[in-house]
Amino acid sequence: QVQLVESGGGLVQTGDSLSLSCAASGQTISGNSMGWFRQRPGKEREFVASISRSGSFCYYSDSVVGRFTISRDNAKETVYLRMDSLKPEDTAVYLCAVTQNLGVMARIDEYVYWGQGTQVTVSS
Repeated sequence: QVQLVESGGGLVQTGDSLSLSCAASGQTISGNSMGWFRQRPGKEREFVASISRSGSFCYYSDSVVGRFTISRDNAKETVYLRMDSLKPEDTAVYLCAVTQNLGVMARIDEYVYWGQGTQVTVSS
């Protein structure tokens, strides 16, 4: 079983930046594609970004492309999400997850391990 722990969330103002981290333990994630999702109260989980196992390919939702950057360091068993030019609509709990899909366009049901999430709040 893989355990995922997100960190780096907080309260910021519009236009600020945040860097999130997702640290894995229990089993290695170096052979897996990874994804970041976010969820607001009363709404379904929303895809944010994904990255291939080697880090060579990345995929972003239209709402964050150009502002967010996903990356990973397999030696550290950690995935990152750099968020720039934050907007109030980015406010959500951000979760990382593991998929066994070899690509970066996995369906949400293909993500089998999830972290508990870290809260990001962007004031207007």
